[in-house]
Amino acid sequence: MSKSNLLMITTLGLFLTIAESMRFDLQSGHTKCISEDIKNSAITVGKYNAVNPNEGYPLPDTHKLNVRVTSPYGNNYHHGDQVDSGNFAFTAAEAGDYTTCFTAPDHKPETTVAIEFEWKTGVAAKDWSKIAKKEQVEVMEIELKKLLDTVTSINEEMFHLRVREEEMQELNQSTNSKMAGLSFLSLVVCLSVAGLQLWHLKSHFERKKLL
Repeated sequence: MSKSNLLMITTLGLFLTIAESMRFDLQSGHTKCISEDIKNSAITVGKYNAVNPNEGYPLPDTHKLNVRVTSPYGNNYHHGDQVDSGNFAFTAAEAGDYTTCFTAPDHKPETTVAIEFEWKTGVAAKDWSKIAKKEQVEVMEIELKKLLDTVTSINEEMFHLRVREEEMQELNQSTNSKMAGLSFLSLVVCLSVAGLQLWHLKSHFERKKLL
């Protein structure tokens, strides 16, 4: 295996196992949306919660959220109204950008809500500790399962890239064939016009008895 292919596989492997975890502030009356590019049939899980500004006391009503998770075609995968925390999990039926939108209801005076959000997709979305507890397997076996799942994901990604490359090759071949046909047609038209001009000039000179 070449160094370039090894680097590509390593990069893809890291990409496929990355989980997005963040914390951000949201002003009341505003909405913030976060998108994640998810492949078809990929598992994705997410959890969120509003950070309590006063630990040890109940969360104020000003920190309730409206949350919605939608697919690239607008299908609703999760919806929460006036919640302070929640989670979602689904298998993507469509490939593309899935969007999670957080809305802080309008309050006077304006407040700031801190939100913790974690979004995992693909290999990172699988809870391997639960699998280990359920199947009573060794740690090494769990690692092998992780590697197998990662390799499978990489293989699917490589297959997708190969299909895209074949489509581009077919498009290039089709374009080249059309350009070759157009060039040949242009040459035929030019030669026909030149022949017609020569015939016209010859006929004209013959009528004038110059030839």
